[in-house]
Amino acid sequence: MSEQPTPSQPAETPAIATSNVPAPEVLQEETATSAGSNSWLTQLALVIALAAAIAMAWQWYHARHRFAVLEQELSQKLEQFNGVNQQALALARNADERSTEVSARASLFEQQLAESRDQAEALQSLYVELANNREERTIAEVEQLIIIANQQLQLAGNIKPALLALQTADTRLQHLDSGQVVQLRKSIGQDIQRLQNMPQVDTVGISLKLENLAESVGSLPLVSERHPQSAPALAPEWDSNPWRRLAQEVWQDLRTMIRLERIDRPEPPLLAPEQNFFLRENIKLHLLTARIALLQHDEATYRADLAAAEKWLKSHFDPRDSGTKLALNTLKELSAKEIVINLPDVNESLSLVSKYKLSLERLSTPVKSNTERK
Repeated sequence: MSEQPTPSQPAETPAIATSNVPAPEVLQEETATSAGSNSWLTQLALVIALAAAIAMAWQWYHARHRFAVLEQELSQKLEQFNGVNQQALALARNADERSTEVSARASLFEQQLAESRDQAEALQSLYVELANNREERTIAEVEQLIIIANQQLQLAGNIKPALLALQTADTRLQHLDSGQVVQLRKSIGQDIQRLQNMPQVDTVGISLKLENLAESVGSLPLVSERHPQSAPALAPEWDSNPWRRLAQEVWQDLRTMIRLERIDRPEPPLLAPEQNFFLRENIKLHLLTARIALLQHDEATYRADLAAAEKWLKSHFDPRDSGTKLALNTLKELSAKEIVINLPDVNESLSLVSKYKLSLERLSTPVKSNTERK
């Protein structure tokens, strides 16, 4: 049987550890403490996060700035490199051009050197051949002198150089005394005599006169620039009558306003300033063409240009001026001179010296062949 509790003994209640259960006030304090601790930790975490963000932003900005600086330095380096590269390319081009030019010059020098060697060898062989025979050498020199005289006469029309060449050839032949030499000297003497009897054309003097005349054209006065010379003004004798005095004053004014001039030719041409310039230049051009025709011995062109210049001087320039008169007289004097002379030739002397040289070569050929056989 089970035992029933007695009233004197209280019923047993479950044992509850009252000491471990905190009171409500304690719980609130602990909750507030834990909440404050959590808030402080949150603020600390936010501060740390903000500091980390600021540090990352500063680091990003610093890295950005360094990257910009590096990019600028890199661009400057690239520009400098491009400049140096352009200079290097220019120097390379100049070096290539100079190398090409030097190569061309070197090849030209080599060619000229080869030509010089060939000419030296030819001259040496010619000298040896001429040294072997004094007569052949003399005849060869005389032939060259006669050829030079013929060229001066036929191509340039110069008598003095041709005469000097023929006289030199005659002097070279004085040391020879064969029959052919006598005949050759006779022909050369006749040529010298004909040239000495020819009239001389002073080409240099005529050219200088034409040049001086062309320079003086710019200062010659035109007909349109000539002004009449006014008579010296006389003191008028005024009448005491006022009407007569008025008439005298009117007449005096009319005399000063109107000038009468007598000219030898009707209607002198009036030219504008630019036309005056071209007129003078055209006259100078005619005189220059006359100088060229003089040097070319073109008598038709020479006389035509002088006639055109003289016509324009008479038409447009003042004939009373001393400079114009001198220019016209010079043109007349130059037009009267002969600039073309029928010059003789020296073909006969040239033919004789060629035959003489050919005969000497024929005589020397057997001697040379015999020498080579020996």
